[in-house]
Amino acid sequence: MLVSDQVAAPKGAAVPALRELPSGEVFAVLAGHRKSLMMVVLFSGAINLLYLSPALYMLQIYDRVLTSQSEATLIALTILVFGIFVFTGMLENARASVMARLGDQLEKKLSGRVYAAMFARQMKSSEGPSNQPLWDLNHLRQFFSGSGLYALLDLPWLPIFLVTIFLLHPILGWFALLGAITLFVTTAVAERIARTPLSQAAEWTMAANGLAASQLRNSEVIHALGMLAPLAGRWQALQARARECQRKASDQIAKLSGTTRVLRLVLQSGVLGLGAYLALQGEITAGAMIAATILCTRALSPLESVIAHWKSMLTAISGKRRLDQLLADYVEPVVGVAIPRPKGLVTAENIFVSSPSNTSFILKGVTFQLEPGEVVGVIGPSAAGKSTLARSVVGVWPTQLGKLRLDGADIRNWPKSELGPAIGYLPQDIELFSGTVGENIARFGPMDSEAIIQAANVCGIHGMILRLPKGYDTTIGEGGAILSGGQRQLIGLARAVYGKPALVVLDEPSSNLDEVGDRCLARTIESLRSWECTVLVVSHDPKLLKITDRLMLIFDGQIRTSGPTAEVIASLKKSSRSAVEEKG
Repeated sequence: MLVSDQVAAPKGAAVPALRELPSGEVFAVLAGHRKSLMMVVLFSGAINLLYLSPALYMLQIYDRVLTSQSEATLIALTILVFGIFVFTGMLENARASVMARLGDQLEKKLSGRVYAAMFARQMKSSEGPSNQPLWDLNHLRQFFSGSGLYALLDLPWLPIFLVTIFLLHPILGWFALLGAITLFVTTAVAERIARTPLSQAAEWTMAANGLAASQLRNSEVIHALGMLAPLAGRWQALQARARECQRKASDQIAKLSGTTRVLRLVLQSGVLGLGAYLALQGEITAGAMIAATILCTRALSPLESVIAHWKSMLTAISGKRRLDQLLADYVEPVVGVAIPRPKGLVTAENIFVSSPSNTSFILKGVTFQLEPGEVVGVIGPSAAGKSTLARSVVGVWPTQLGKLRLDGADIRNWPKSELGPAIGYLPQDIELFSGTVGENIARFGPMDSEAIIQAANVCGIHGMILRLPKGYDTTIGEGGAILSGGQRQLIGLARAVYGKPALVVLDEPSSNLDEVGDRCLARTIESLRSWECTVLVVSHDPKLLKITDRLMLIFDGQIRTSGPTAEVIASLKKSSRSAVEEKG
């Protein structure tokens, strides 16, 4: 089924300004590497101090070597400054290495949290899937390894260079300070202007990517029904809006970059010309004139670099903001006392359940109990709440009111890592994943060959799997592309019974099966009953319902009838005959 996709951008947080104080889980991870951060700050300080050496070198050449005509002094100064340059290069490499490793550690420590939080958000969100948090995390790692961050680390040293210029001559200092303030003001204005289009461009791009992902998941339906052109038009409309916003932001950044380049050239030439005038007046030496020019260039270099990397910085800050919000909304679950593996007693106490995309209740005050080893069928008309009941029992859709308990404990309190192996679930839409048949059956956990083959034998598909090109090692492609619908359903069934779970929920398990598959399914349910496994089956198949112990009839989100299978079927037949007779 195609997901409804509107040509509208998702609501996202605006790109924050640079003045915001660091906070959130991302900064907390960085704070855990204080030694590395302090090392980088010290390296940056040493590098910027050493960058004074070219100006001092020129000052000594013009004011000392040229006046004394001393070749020995020239050689000594040249060797010294070359040595400083080599040492500066070593510090640059060390700083880059530390920052790259810090970025790797940031991604390593947050990747698991981000992935789990992204997955949890998808379970509760009505919007299409988005891997934007992974892109944000990757961009943060790249930002820590890029030159944009070095410009930010060098920027606080700008006053040192300005003070040095003031020492050479106050007029030169005031001129350089005025130029730096002009660049700061230009940067602040451009940031405010470019912030909105950059944020909008990111939102429209996310919307376009989500739409494209949705269309690719439904490529067969789109191709068969000739829907490619209109859907492509929707995607192109989103892309066009993203490009328009991006163009506006790029134009602003380009104007900023051009303006700052001109200002920098004006300032450099102005310092040189002003220094020459002061030298002609005898207020400074020629060496001071050249040194002031070099210092002004160095002082403005971090500013120019910050402006050149402005877009990357804003993207990193915005990504950090989104990651912090995601991780704050979906906190890491607290590991408590381990609960013993459940035996399969399911109790629903007046539960109300709604879907993530709708606040209206689908299940309304449902109460029932499933005993271990019991096979219970769920029947009812379409949209009555049968699949919702199945999802709530396995914890996919949590209850909003009431309690759903497994062995007496609220199912929401069970850690998924402990509950998952004890539950089997076969949804209506079979989702297999790129990998081998064996990996899919084993739920991509440790490859227990004995348990995998046991699950396949229980479902009667061991022979079918062996006939595949590489048996259990056959790669099935994304979504099980190389398999038929019936094969996917049976492999999904084997995955559900893998590891002898205590509770198995089957939602329309015979929808893609032929007669042979139906027999395999019936035998599987009998095997689950023999294991004392609780089985909940949502089905319209009369043959499948006959092997259940009890039936629950759901209508309009409520259980209208519940009892032994034979009695419920007889009651429904009687009601049907009465309705026919009344019409007759």
